[in-house]
Amino acid sequence: MESSRWSRWITILAVLLLAVIAAVVSYAHMFDLAQRHGEPRWRAALFPLSVDGMIVASSMALLADARHGRRGGVLPWTLLILGSVASLAANVAVADPTVWSRVIHAWPSFALMGAYELLMREFRIDAEGARIAIASDEQSPAAERSELAHTSEADGDPAHEGREGRARLRVVGARSEEADGVAIEVAGSFEAVPQVQVEAWCWALDNRREDGSLPSGREIAARFDHKERWGRLIKQWGQQGRFDGVAV
Repeated sequence: MESSRWSRWITILAVLLLAVIAAVVSYAHMFDLAQRHGEPRWRAALFPLSVDGMIVASSMALLADARHGRRGGVLPWTLLILGSVASLAANVAVADPTVWSRVIHAWPSFALMGAYELLMREFRIDAEGARIAIASDEQSPAAERSELAHTSEADGDPAHEGREGRARLRVVGARSEEADGVAIEVAGSFEAVPQVQVEAWCWALDNRREDGSLPSGREIAARFDHKERWGRLIKQWGQQGRFDGVAV
């Protein structure tokens, strides 16, 4: 893991160094081209920035798309290609009319575009990895609840088959109509709790350690022949009061 991180940072530093060298040479070529065609010095100095700035802006837009899990749009890709072609053409235009001169003048622009795209590729990979991790974290609670419900329904206890699998409430002292109404309302809120979960929570309460702490999720799960994640959720829900007032 450490070796991979060092390799990645060395790659980024090498790409940055290459990009700086190529940018300086490419900037000088485009500056000379603008001056040759009658632009004053201050406007000639801005011309390379407009070309390279369009490349940077379009690359940032593509990076933002990658962070949000979208495919790159037509506009940023079009601007990126046009900016790259303009940079390459400007560098070739100041060369002497020989093959090697044109290759030498075109190389800095080509190296800059390649180095910058390599750098953006590293950032896009990181953005994609972060997006996948966030999506996985958001889905894991739902997956745990689904697995818990599935294992509770498949535990084979005949007392929980069909609609009869709902937990019952023990209501004490409900002697008035108003109290009866409250009891019915509370019963509706707990009727979907599987009995095995209530029993697991009661077992955890009855088997506290000497210091008063509850058994671990693994111990609870092992006692009722379920997965460790099931036991952790039983412990968490019990501490949140989900099983309060439910009869075993």
